[in-house]
Amino acid sequence: MRRSDLSGTSIERKNVGERRYITGFDGLRVMALLGVIFYHLMPFTVPGGYLGVPIFFAVSGYLITDIFIQEWDRTGKINLGSFYLRRLRRLYPTLLMVLVTSTAYMTLFAQNLLSHIRSIIWTNLVFVYNWWLVGNGQSYFDRYNGESPFTHLWYLSVLAQYYFIWPLLLIVLLKVYEDRRIQVGGVLFSLGIISTMLMAVLYNPDTVNRVYYGTDTRVAPFLIGAALAFIWPSTRLKKKLDSRTNMVANIMGGLLILIMGITFFTMPGTTATPYYGGIFIFSILAVLMIAIIAHPSFMWNDLLTNRVFKWLGSRSYGIYMYQLPVMVFYEQKVTNIAAHPILNTLAPLVIILGISELSYRYIEIPLAKFDYRQIVPLCKSIFDMKSNLQWRRYLAIPAVLVVLIALFGATTSPEKVVQKTDGLQTKLAKNSKETDKKNAEALKKQKEAKAKKSTKKDVKLTDQEKEIAKKYQLTDQEMKFATTTPLTGVGDSVLEDTGADLQEIFPTAYMSSKVGRQVDEAPGIIASLKRQKTLSDNVLINLGANGPVSNKDVKAIEDAVGSKRHIFWVNVHVPTKTWEGPVNKTLDKATKKYKNLTVIDWFSPSKDQPSWFYGDHVHPNPNGSKQYASIITKKIVKTLDK
Repeated sequence: MRRSDLSGTSIERKNVGERRYITGFDGLRVMALLGVIFYHLMPFTVPGGYLGVPIFFAVSGYLITDIFIQEWDRTGKINLGSFYLRRLRRLYPTLLMVLVTSTAYMTLFAQNLLSHIRSIIWTNLVFVYNWWLVGNGQSYFDRYNGESPFTHLWYLSVLAQYYFIWPLLLIVLLKVYEDRRIQVGGVLFSLGIISTMLMAVLYNPDTVNRVYYGTDTRVAPFLIGAALAFIWPSTRLKKKLDSRTNMVANIMGGLLILIMGITFFTMPGTTATPYYGGIFIFSILAVLMIAIIAHPSFMWNDLLTNRVFKWLGSRSYGIYMYQLPVMVFYEQKVTNIAAHPILNTLAPLVIILGISELSYRYIEIPLAKFDYRQIVPLCKSIFDMKSNLQWRRYLAIPAVLVVLIALFGATTSPEKVVQKTDGLQTKLAKNSKETDKKNAEALKKQKEAKAKKSTKKDVKLTDQEKEIAKKYQLTDQEMKFATTTPLTGVGDSVLEDTGADLQEIFPTAYMSSKVGRQVDEAPGIIASLKRQKTLSDNVLINLGANGPVSNKDVKAIEDAVGSKRHIFWVNVHVPTKTWEGPVNKTLDKATKKYKNLTVIDWFSPSKDQPSWFYGDHVHPNPNGSKQYASIITKKIVKTLDK
């Protein structure tokens, strides 16, 4: 029985060719890995680095399917038991290492991160963690609000589900479409389109977890990669093609690498674009690159083959697994990250590579080959002083200790641990309730204030206003001007923390604040306030603590507010994050472009005032809130009272 594939060859079913290890895929994995890591390290520079994950998925989809097809053509069957065992040997040791060591560390040094730890552990062990995150986890793009060291493990759950479900479906497809494999590729590609459409339909900016973590909405790269394996089998590709075809393919490979690289810098996951087809298009680009690398006649396999890529590619699994725990724990201990961004970017990177190398040498490789039937004899030999283990037996002591600490933390920790300390959560909850009450009153007072704007002569204060002016160190003129100045605030938890103080000074102030709010949410909120006719002439923006701010973000807010209103944007004090400096520089540059934009400098007066902040070094405590409100008021009055 013969059939033709897209490589232009006609092949006997059993003549599958020699198995190939395509070394260039290591280079593609490295590209994906660097995207993900630098997204976590420098989200303001590489906002689309999360797209490295679809590359991983697409490579897995192609390779696993290609190997299965080869096995089917050689033997007429697929040995599922052997495959599943190899996958478990590959995935479990590092996963257990990450879960146990991270839980032990958090038990000792970061108990505020132990929230839902039991659920996190068991859902990871049965590879359904991504679905748990859909209903219980934080957004993958929430880089500040108590970032979990395990969020990135959603990828492993989706990968494992593919490994264990796809072979069963593949056997059915191979039997049903025995002589129509190109049609199978078309079916799989169509299913990838359906998955993408489902992502678009279910996408909601307020509940992005559903489409980002869901297996059904993230399976498109797997399916497209698997489709390629049916129409572009690695062992059936001509070794030599004509020079014109080679030239076109090689140029296309360069363009694909360039476009994917640019996308890493231009498609943030906090916008709607990725979910309305962006991830799907990127996946197609990745699969086309896989096809070019896989073909032995093209040069890209050789170009992406070298010792560095081989080293990183072989350790990519461990590097991916250890990256986020290292970054999160590092950021918790080093509170002046913004002061030395380069050093504090390189340091965790070196730690990740070091841990991954040790893990690869002493955990991944040995346990992948270990005969688990020897566990009991091995345990006995540890206590047998005559065994050949010698000094290595004592390594069991710290290993057992780490496991016991992790078990203690997992079993004793409450299901939900308060993320922040020093009364911040209590203050946020209290301020949120007070703000809701004051907002209704503020809207009424805004209308009244339009009819009676203060002048420099009109500075007589009531007794209550005098007390407020004294509390916030304001002059009589500043206080009186503030009482009749309409103000609308849009911000994150920092504004929620300080909003009550601002509303005490500005009785007409309407505040819209939310914990974890990202800057890209602001245009929609502003547009909604404008439709409701609750957007005043002065708009206070306090965003940038939870993530980077780009020029596009500033423009989007400018467009939403309009040139007739004045924007006051408070710059950020986030010493624990690398984006502090870039956010403030972006805002400073924006003032030169937009005449109605004034930056209120909160960073400079607060950077050397640790007594102004809670333990997270970002949210002002009661004393800091007074300073914050005072600084903002003085700047607004000075700008408007001219």
